[in-house]
Amino acid sequence: MSYIKILIHAVWATKDREPYLTSGIKQQVIKHIQNYAPTKSIFIDHINGGVEHLHCLLSLSSDQNIATIINLLKGESSFWINRNNLTKIKFGWQDEYFAVSIGESQVEVIRKYIRDQENHHQKKSFQQEYDEFIAKYKFNL
Repeated sequence: MSYIKILIHAVWATKDREPYLTSGIKQQVIKHIQNYAPTKSIFIDHINGGVEHLHCLLSLSSDQNIATIINLLKGESSFWINRNNLTKIKFGWQDEYFAVSIGESQVEVIRKYIRDQENHHQKKSFQQEYDEFIAKYKFNL
Protein backbone atom coordinates (compact mmCIF):
# COMPACT_ATOMS: atom_id res chain seq x y z
CA MET A 1 0.00 0.00 0.00
CA SER A 2 1.23 3.49 -0.85
CA TYR A 3 1.01 6.30 1.66
CA ILE A 4 0.65 9.76 0.17
CA LYS A 5 -0.01 13.10 1.84
CA ILE A 6 0.08 16.11 -0.44
CA LEU A 7 -1.45 19.19 1.14
CA ILE A 8 -2.49 22.11 -1.05
CA HIS A 9 -3.60 25.61 -0.08
CA ALA A 10 -5.87 26.77 -2.91
CA VAL A 11 -7.55 30.15 -3.36
CA TRP A 12 -10.10 31.10 -6.00
CA ALA A 13 -12.21 34.21 -6.56
CA THR A 14 -15.65 35.06 -7.85
CA LYS A 15 -15.97 36.27 -11.44
CA ASP A 16 -14.73 39.86 -11.63
CA ARG A 17 -14.23 39.61 -7.86
CA GLU A 18 -17.85 40.50 -7.28
CA PRO A 19 -18.80 40.34 -3.56
CA TYR A 20 -21.36 37.56 -3.98
CA LEU A 21 -20.33 35.57 -0.93
CA THR A 22 -22.08 37.52 1.79
CA SER A 23 -22.19 35.75 5.14
CA GLY A 24 -25.38 33.75 4.53
CA ILE A 25 -24.52 32.74 0.99
CA LYS A 26 -20.88 32.00 1.82
CA GLN A 27 -21.84 29.59 4.59
CA GLN A 28 -24.28 27.76 2.30
CA VAL A 29 -21.64 27.49 -0.44
CA ILE A 30 -18.99 26.25 2.00
CA LYS A 31 -21.37 23.63 3.42
CA HIS A 32 -22.32 22.53 -0.09
CA ILE A 33 -18.66 22.21 -1.15
CA GLN A 34 -17.90 20.24 2.03
CA ASN A 35 -20.79 17.87 1.27
CA TYR A 36 -19.94 17.55 -2.44
CA ALA A 37 -16.18 16.99 -2.09
CA PRO A 38 -16.33 13.47 -0.59
CA THR A 39 -18.54 12.31 -3.47
CA LYS A 40 -15.51 12.93 -5.71
CA SER A 41 -12.99 11.57 -3.16
CA ILE A 42 -11.75 15.07 -2.40
CA PHE A 43 -10.59 15.61 1.19
CA ILE A 44 -11.10 19.17 2.42
CA ASP A 45 -9.35 19.94 5.69
CA HIS A 46 -10.43 23.61 6.00
CA ILE A 47 -12.43 26.04 3.85
CA ASN A 48 -13.42 29.66 4.39
CA GLY A 49 -13.02 33.00 2.69
CA GLY A 50 -14.22 36.51 2.08
CA VAL A 51 -17.05 38.01 0.07
CA GLU A 52 -15.19 37.49 -3.22
CA HIS A 53 -12.97 34.46 -2.67
CA LEU A 54 -12.46 31.14 -0.90
CA HIS A 55 -9.41 29.52 0.67
CA CYS A 56 -9.24 25.76 0.86
CA LEU A 57 -6.73 23.42 2.48
CA LEU A 58 -7.11 20.06 0.78
CA SER A 59 -5.25 16.83 0.34
CA LEU A 60 -4.49 15.14 -2.96
CA SER A 61 -4.49 11.39 -3.37
CA SER A 62 -2.21 9.55 -5.78
CA ASP A 63 -4.65 9.66 -8.69
CA GLN A 64 -5.75 13.32 -8.38
CA ASN A 65 -4.35 16.53 -9.76
CA ILE A 66 -4.89 20.12 -8.69
CA ALA A 67 -6.53 21.36 -11.89
CA THR A 68 -9.17 18.63 -11.90
CA ILE A 69 -10.04 19.06 -8.23
CA ILE A 70 -10.30 22.84 -8.38
CA ASN A 71 -12.36 22.70 -11.57
CA LEU A 72 -14.72 20.14 -10.00
CA LEU A 73 -15.19 22.26 -6.88
CA LYS A 74 -15.64 25.53 -8.77
CA GLY A 75 -17.79 24.10 -11.55
CA GLU A 76 -20.19 22.13 -9.43
CA SER A 77 -20.55 24.88 -6.80
CA SER A 78 -21.31 27.58 -9.40
CA PHE A 79 -23.90 25.27 -10.99
CA TRP A 80 -25.45 24.68 -7.54
CA ILE A 81 -25.44 28.41 -6.66
CA ASN A 82 -27.21 29.27 -9.93
CA ARG A 83 -29.67 26.37 -9.70
CA ASN A 84 -30.65 27.54 -6.22
CA ASN A 85 -30.79 31.23 -7.20
CA LEU A 86 -28.49 32.30 -4.37
CA THR A 87 -27.41 35.42 -6.27
CA LYS A 88 -29.48 37.99 -8.16
CA ILE A 89 -27.44 37.59 -11.34
CA LYS A 90 -25.63 34.59 -12.81
CA PHE A 91 -22.83 33.47 -10.51
CA GLY A 92 -19.41 32.36 -11.70
CA TRP A 93 -15.86 31.83 -10.49
CA GLN A 94 -12.81 33.33 -12.19
CA ASP A 95 -10.85 30.86 -14.27
CA GLU A 96 -7.64 31.54 -12.37
CA TYR A 97 -6.71 30.23 -8.93
CA PHE A 98 -3.71 29.93 -6.62
CA ALA A 99 -2.47 26.58 -5.44
CA VAL A 100 0.65 25.99 -3.35
CA SER A 101 1.94 22.94 -1.55
CA ILE A 102 2.03 23.07 2.22
CA GLY A 103 4.56 21.32 4.41
CA GLU A 104 3.42 19.49 7.52
CA SER A 105 5.02 22.15 9.73
CA GLN A 106 2.76 24.82 8.18
CA VAL A 107 -0.58 23.00 8.49
CA GLU A 108 -1.71 24.65 11.73
CA VAL A 109 -0.65 28.10 10.49
CA ILE A 110 -2.69 27.67 7.29
CA ARG A 111 -5.69 26.26 9.16
CA LYS A 112 -5.71 29.30 11.46
CA TYR A 113 -5.27 31.65 8.50
CA ILE A 114 -8.26 30.06 6.74
CA ARG A 115 -10.43 30.08 9.88
CA ASP A 116 -9.63 33.77 10.52
CA GLN A 117 -10.53 35.07 7.07
CA GLU A 118 -13.25 37.43 8.30
CA ASN A 119 -10.88 39.12 10.77
CA HIS A 120 -8.02 39.08 8.28
CA HIS A 121 -10.04 40.94 5.66
CA GLN A 122 -11.12 43.64 8.07
CA LYS A 123 -7.47 44.74 7.96
CA LYS A 124 -6.44 43.75 4.45
CA SER A 125 -8.27 43.65 1.12
CA PHE A 126 -8.31 40.63 -1.14
CA GLN A 127 -6.20 42.61 -3.64
CA GLN A 128 -3.54 43.14 -0.96
CA GLU A 129 -3.68 39.45 -0.08
CA TYR A 130 -3.46 38.56 -3.78
CA ASP A 131 -0.39 40.77 -4.25
CA GLU A 132 1.27 39.20 -1.20
CA PHE A 133 0.63 35.67 -2.56
CA ILE A 134 2.20 36.64 -5.89
CA ALA A 135 5.29 38.00 -4.14
CA LYS A 136 5.60 35.35 -1.41
CA TYR A 137 5.37 32.41 -3.78
CA LYS A 138 7.25 34.17 -6.61
CA PHE A 139 4.48 33.56 -9.15
CA ASN A 140 5.73 36.50 -11.20
CA LEU A 141 9.02 34.81 -12.14
